[in-house]
Amino acid sequence: MTGLREQARDLFSLACRAADPGSALRAALVENPLPPLGLGGHYLVVSVGKAAVPMAEALLAKLPPDRQQTLIVTNAENLRELPNARVMVAGHPVPDAGGAAAALAVEAMLATATVQDRVIALISGGGSALLPAPVAGITLAEKAQVSQILLSQGFEITEMNLVRQQLSRLKGGGFLRAAAPAPVSAYILSDVIGDDLRVIASGPTVAPIGTLAQARALLQGRGVWEDLPATVRAHLAVEEKVAIPLPSVRNVLIGSNRKSLAAMATQGGRIVDDHLVGDVAQAAEVIIAAAQATRGPAVLTFGGETTVTLRGRGLGGRNQELALRVAMGMPDLGRDWAFLSGGTDGRDGPTEAAGGIVDAGSVARISAAGEDAGALLLNNDSNRALGLAGDLLVTGGTGTNVADIQILILGDARQ
Repeated sequence: MTGLREQARDLFSLACRAADPGSALRAALVENPLPPLGLGGHYLVVSVGKAAVPMAEALLAKLPPDRQQTLIVTNAENLRELPNARVMVAGHPVPDAGGAAAALAVEAMLATATVQDRVIALISGGGSALLPAPVAGITLAEKAQVSQILLSQGFEITEMNLVRQQLSRLKGGGFLRAAAPAPVSAYILSDVIGDDLRVIASGPTVAPIGTLAQARALLQGRGVWEDLPATVRAHLAVEEKVAIPLPSVRNVLIGSNRKSLAAMATQGGRIVDDHLVGDVAQAAEVIIAAAQATRGPAVLTFGGETTVTLRGRGLGGRNQELALRVAMGMPDLGRDWAFLSGGTDGRDGPTEAAGGIVDAGSVARISAAGEDAGALLLNNDSNRALGLAGDLLVTGGTGTNVADIQILILGDARQ
């Protein structure tokens, strides 16, 4: 099975390279060039997200050093200094003081923008957590508590960002208001399945997903309303104000999960599902069903972003749990197989792993190490389970983020 596992790793690397932020931005700038400056104006560049550094690097190569100011906000794994730019590090997936300071720095830069300037926003996944700018009356700790509740209760990304937007000064178009009167152009690398620009990084340059009332109804309907800090409930309970139209903006999508799936298809991968979302247990069933329905050797690929409901106290992430569930649920196919599930950013949950890569012997290896895979799964301890099996996928920060990739490789029938 070693060959199948290595093939899966190679395809995953290809998917990540296909989402290279610098290459994607350079290609986008050919069709969507930067707007010309006004008389005496400057380019004010804000690059935020897990791909913030390589996106800014590609753009800075095209800007006159004396006519630009660049502020980059990214997570620690992807931190790298660049000449002629200020680089700040912020917490992810839970907001921290570094992110709060970065948000203030972004607002301070945008406050200097004039009609002669051109604001360039470079946006990639992770921006929601990396730029926390809580509305008045809500503390950073309270906003972080909300994020932890949403993460632990399996809220999918659109639901999470509907709530986050209502609690932030910059999200849901707030960035545009802060940049006025300068025109804004945004180049966006999507980590969201379906590429809804309102959801990517909570849509700083896009109209919000919904209203205060809709966020309130969602939280109440999912049974977490009373778990929220009192200040958050008070803010979400106020009567809706008449929305003021947002300033105009040019938003350009430069890369996505679908493009990474297409890259794997050039190497023989067959796209089975490019919208693998929802509960991780159901996603495992989809993958297992695809394996059972496929005859002969095959490379089946999937793209999406699943959710995990925390019931235990273990450590893991959606990709690790999906891999473990597939390993436990896959019947004897009469042939070798390997399955990889990984986050294209190189990070899955609060762990060092990007995900997991399993095969027909994974559960047996866990048992041989003296643990029970089912018990570990019940405790949401997929990281330990896969670690015991030697099945953790560890890549380090990739410098990009286009959601998750799953690869199932089926070998020949055993003789």
